[in-house]
Amino acid sequence: MVKAKKRTTKRAKTTKKSKNPFANIKCKTTPSGHTCKTGGIYCIGFIGAAVYYISTAPGFWMGVWGVIKALVWPAFLVFQLFKFLGL
Repeated sequence: MVKAKKRTTKRAKTTKKSKNPFANIKCKTTPSGHTCKTGGIYCIGFIGAAVYYISTAPGFWMGVWGVIKALVWPAFLVFQLFKFLGL
């Protein structure tokens, strides 16, 4: 009795399309091979700045303005640093 050879068909690999528009962005690596994780530090800073600005806001619209300021808090930091250094 002769055994029939099994037919194997190769399926093309399908990639699952992500809804995240930033899914294809790769984080740069340092020379030692570590990836930079500065997004988490910025997120913690944003939350802290938002809590500070909202808690010191006298009204609703000043609280909204505080959230906007919390998004760009690094710009305020660099501006004050340059002002302090006299640049």
